[in-house]
Amino acid sequence: MSSSTQKVRDYLTGLQDRITSTVALVDGGRFVVDHWKKPAGETLQGQGITQILEGGPVFERAGCGFSHVTGPRLPPSATQHRPELAGAPFEAMGVSLVFHPRNPYVPTVHMNVRMIAATPAGSAPVCWFGGGMDLTPYYAFEEDAVHFHSTCKGALDPFGVDKYPRFKKWCDEYFYLKHRDEQRGIGGVFFDDFAEFGFDGSFAMLRSVGDAFLDAYLPIVDRRKDTAYGERERDFQLYRRGRYVEFNLVWDRGTHFGLQSGGRSESILLSMPPMVSWSYQRTDPADSPEARLTSEFLVRKDWV
Repeated sequence: MSSSTQKVRDYLTGLQDRITSTVALVDGGRFVVDHWKKPAGETLQGQGITQILEGGPVFERAGCGFSHVTGPRLPPSATQHRPELAGAPFEAMGVSLVFHPRNPYVPTVHMNVRMIAATPAGSAPVCWFGGGMDLTPYYAFEEDAVHFHSTCKGALDPFGVDKYPRFKKWCDEYFYLKHRDEQRGIGGVFFDDFAEFGFDGSFAMLRSVGDAFLDAYLPIVDRRKDTAYGERERDFQLYRRGRYVEFNLVWDRGTHFGLQSGGRSESILLSMPPMVSWSYQRTDPADSPEARLTSEFLVRKDWV
């Protein structure tokens, strides 16, 4: 392992521990820690740490995984924008999390930070970074959306004032359910194949995004977690979780990368909610908060 790779690994495992230890204090529950390693003889080699909290008073399911894998050839999901790297040996590591809250007034959140390095035959190694965070509310609160986006902007502004609007637009375009013509949530920031600042500068930007996660999300959790709710709100939450599942299985490049490269299914699918429902042709009254979510809130707009 190179010294540069070790720096990224040390940061990622430290970030995972900081996030899960803080969230455990908020919830009062405990993360189960699962150290795993790919069996010898498999094409994909590597190891990881999956941490998951289930059945807590605040988080119904909160999964945060670290993985570090190597393989003989990049899968198609990683080379669709880099065809010159098709078939190259690779190394990938990252932290990915999805937290599904119990209270429908608390939004689901996703965050991922990662590095991929490829070594194409006859060429120098190529390294790039990717990641971001996005928010998926079930009920519309403008102050939550403004806070989340403002924190994302603050993390990126030191690297150029163009970065937040550029990555915000990328996030809106990426977390979009094409088959339903619907945004998954209110977005955040997303970037991929990023190496514009060289290794050190690009890694610094990645760290800034990862370090901003708790500040972006936990104030929203604290504001909403004790809001009273009933069966109506719970039913709507489970219904909207169905959209989350659809996106992750149909469109998400990270899920496709993990499955196509022979990754560990249990860790790749830790983003799935514990309970979910689908309803055929559900309609909500036009003046209801449920209808307002999709008609006025889950649309591409400038929050800051």
